[in-house]
Amino acid sequence: MKLPVVLFNGVVATTNGIYEIEDVDVETAIELIKEKGFVSAIGHEATALIMSEILGINIPMNRIQFKQEVGQDAIVLKLNVRPEEGKILTIDEMKLIGFGLKIMKRLK
Repeated sequence: MKLPVVLFNGVVATTNGIYEIEDVDVETAIELIKEKGFVSAIGHEATALIMSEILGINIPMNRIQFKQEVGQDAIVLKLNVRPEEGKILTIDEMKLIGFGLKIMKRLK
């Protein structure tokens, strides 16, 4: 069974397990999503908009509880700096801080 790629707005272990996390380039992320489809678990509007922009597809904000399955890939937007407590960033603030993409695989 082909599990869809889950999209997160931060690196988060959604359940117990063993995870592998690495940098991923935009092209590889796009190919994985084209191959497997995706489900958004992005709970912040600005992150959904930025992910839509960089991946070239409409990614809705979808504040859900999600349990990543064994063998399932996640693409994560990781900010370069942790914002202050309680701060909801705008798109411009996120671009100023900077970010990268990670691929997070649940291995066990």
